[in-house]
Amino acid sequence: MNLILILKNFLDEDLRLKAFPAKRKMKIYALLYFAEKFEKGREYSEKEVGALLNQWHTFSDPATIRREMYDYGFLDRSRDGRVYKMSENQPTFAQLGLSDE
Repeated sequence: MNLILILKNFLDEDLRLKAFPAKRKMKIYALLYFAEKFEKGREYSEKEVGALLNQWHTFSDPATIRREMYDYGFLDRSRDGRVYKMSENQPTFAQLGLSDE
């Protein structure tokens, strides 16, 4: 799946998201795009997650993206919220309500 092509209207020339999509389907594609930026198995502090996300969007709201990534099952976090990492079991297209495209 070519997320860059799917998100082309939301990306700037440096492939950073210019706006967080309002429609659910495009929002999920944006979250998939961000999920690709994380290293599997690596633990991140909240600050590191914010810094990584800030590299890939221009609207200065890493907290919203981080929360959405957690809510949709792309990121796990420790009970105290200090440590984040990619979920071992990333959500499937079916779980996200998308067809396998």
